[in-house]
Amino acid sequence: MFACMYYGALRPAEAVNLHKSDCELPDAGWGRVYLSETTPEVGKRYTDSGELHDLKGLKHRPDDEVRPVPIPPELVRLLRWHVAEFGVAPDGRLFRQSNGGVVNSSTYGQVWRAARHIALTPAQVESPLAGRPDDLRHVAVSLWLNAGVPAPTVARRAGHSVDVLLRVYANCIDGDEEIANERISGSLG
Repeated sequence: MFACMYYGALRPAEAVNLHKSDCELPDAGWGRVYLSETTPEVGKRYTDSGELHDLKGLKHRPDDEVRPVPIPPELVRLLRWHVAEFGVAPDGRLFRQSNGGVVNSSTYGQVWRAARHIALTPAQVESPLAGRPDDLRHVAVSLWLNAGVPAPTVARRAGHSVDVLLRVYANCIDGDEEIANERISGSLG
């Protein structure tokens, strides 16, 4: 689930609702996930079903819109392995709690906190570095922008408008002055 957030910039509510049928996972090369529904955790008293999660369309999109997201070979391999190792929930979801239910934010939050203690130094654990699972999505978007992927492409993949993307991530681009200078010099010459 965390790999989907890092490699594909999925929101947590998109990742917990990812179904095997939403995935193109070829033997080699890039794959694709097709996002059409999200499962935000809103609380039992705020859902019509009385469940903790509510099934909705994508954030800020019409209910029937599908967002295709290309995923790199690294994520394709991880998802293929995950399905082979753990199977899928009865409804086809890739990630589930031990009782088959939707993964709760408290559950993946506990796993994230434990992983930070394993992967980071004590000083890093005390810092805001990778403080929450959502930061994986932000790292993915920042990585794409720093790699030179055009903002409209990044926005489309991440499910943002270009306006929101540039407002939130404009200052994350590092080393772009030299690249810009080279491109402008090349165009002038």
